[in-house]
Amino acid sequence: MTKFQAILIAAFILFTIVGAVIFATFKGKNSTPQLPAIQIWGTFPSDTFNLFVQHLNISRPEGLKISYVQKSPEQFDKDFIETLARGGGPDAVLLPQEMVLKHLDKIVPIPVTVIPQRNFMDAYIQQAENYITSKGIIALPFSVDPLVMYWNRDSFTNAGIPSYPKYWDDFGEISKKLTAKDENSNIRKSALALGEFSNITHAREIFGSILMQAGNPVLKVVQESNGEGGFSDSAQSMLANASIQGGDRSNVALNFFIRYSNPADPDYSWNRALPQSRNAFLSGTLATYFGFASELSSIRGKNPNLNFDVAPFPQAKKGLLRVTYGKMYGFSIVRSAHDQAAALSILSSLVAPEALAYLSQQTYLPPVRRDLVAAGNADPYLANFYDSALISRAWLDPDAAATGDIFQEMVESVTSGRKLGYEAIKDADTKINLLISNI
Repeated sequence: MTKFQAILIAAFILFTIVGAVIFATFKGKNSTPQLPAIQIWGTFPSDTFNLFVQHLNISRPEGLKISYVQKSPEQFDKDFIETLARGGGPDAVLLPQEMVLKHLDKIVPIPVTVIPQRNFMDAYIQQAENYITSKGIIALPFSVDPLVMYWNRDSFTNAGIPSYPKYWDDFGEISKKLTAKDENSNIRKSALALGEFSNITHAREIFGSILMQAGNPVLKVVQESNGEGGFSDSAQSMLANASIQGGDRSNVALNFFIRYSNPADPDYSWNRALPQSRNAFLSGTLATYFGFASELSSIRGKNPNLNFDVAPFPQAKKGLLRVTYGKMYGFSIVRSAHDQAAALSILSSLVAPEALAYLSQQTYLPPVRRDLVAAGNADPYLANFYDSALISRAWLDPDAAATGDIFQEMVESVTSGRKLGYEAIKDADTKINLLISNI
C-alpha cells in the first residue's frame, strides 16, 4: 500500500466516524421523547380499554406504553394485596368508586399543588368530588354509568298512559293501571319493582338513590384534626347521624321503598315470589326497570321485539336533591409505583378532554367532564344519559357486597315485622361503621 492510499483510507474512516456521530446527535435531538411503560390493574373491561388506548396512539408518535390487566371484582383485592406484599404490583389501578376506600393506604393522593381542588371541581361532574380528600385527589375520573329507567311503551300505551313517570308520586295512578293480579291476588304484571332485595336487580343502588334523594349521603369521608396542626380523612356512616337528621331521612326512604311490597298498600306491585326484575322487564311483565345506561344494548339484544324507551331515574317531587346512582371508574396511582410522576403523566393523557370524548363515543356512555356534558348530544338515548350524569352520586363504600347485605337485612327485618324502622336503621348504621373500622 502506498503512502497516499494509507492516508486516503484513514481519512475515509475518520469521515465515516464523524458522520455517524453527527447523524446520531441529529437524530437524538429531533426524535420524539419516549414515555416509560406503566402497568395498570383494574376491573374495567380490558377489550374496551385496550381499544381506547390503541385509538389514542394513532395520533401519538411516542405511543402510550400501557400494560392493562383486568381482574374480576371478586379476585382483585386478594391479588392486589398479595402482589404488593411480594414487592410487585401495578403502577396504577382503574377501579369503580365503590372499591377505592378499602385501598386508600395503597394509593398516593395527587397534591393540590398539582391539581388544585377548584380546577378539579370545575372540570368534573359532582360525583367525582368523592375523590377529594384533605391530602389531595385520590383518583382521576374516567367513566360514569348512571342508573336510569327503562319503560315498556306498549304497556303504557295499552293502559292509556301517555308518558313515563318523572316523579315517584306519578306511580300512584300508574301502579293501579299497570299492576295486574289474578283471582287469588297473585301479581301477574307489575308497574315497578321496589320493596324487596333478593329479586330486584341493582337493589343496593336503587335503594341508595332513594336514600340520597331524601338528603342522606349514606356515607361520607370527613376531614378531622389529626392533633398535629393538620387534618386526616376518616369515613363514617350517615344512616342514623343525628347532625344531619340522618335517621329521619333514612326512615322516610325506607318506608317509601317497602310500601310497594306491602299487600295492604294500594300501590302494592312486587313481592319476592316474582322473577328477577330485569328478566320480568325482558319478558314484558314489568312495565318499568331501573338499570344502568350500559345495559341498553344488552336489553335490545335479549329481546329485539321489546318496544321500550329510556328515561331518567324517577325523582321525589318535593325532594331536596335530584339524584341517581352512578357507577364511576377512576385512575389511582399506587404508592409503590416505580415512577409516580411518569404514571401521572400517562394517566393525564387518558383523561384529557379529547380522550374522554372518544371514550364516550366508544362506550355509548356520558362523559365525566362538565364541558363535554355541557356540549350536549342529539342522540335521544345519550341525551338522557348526559342529564343523568349531571345528577349522578355515589359514596366511597367500605365493601359494596357487604353494604348490599346490610341494606337487605334492614329492609327485610322491617317487612317481616322483626324490627321497627328506626331500629333497623340504627342497626345498619352500626354495621356499616364496623365495616369502615375494619379497613
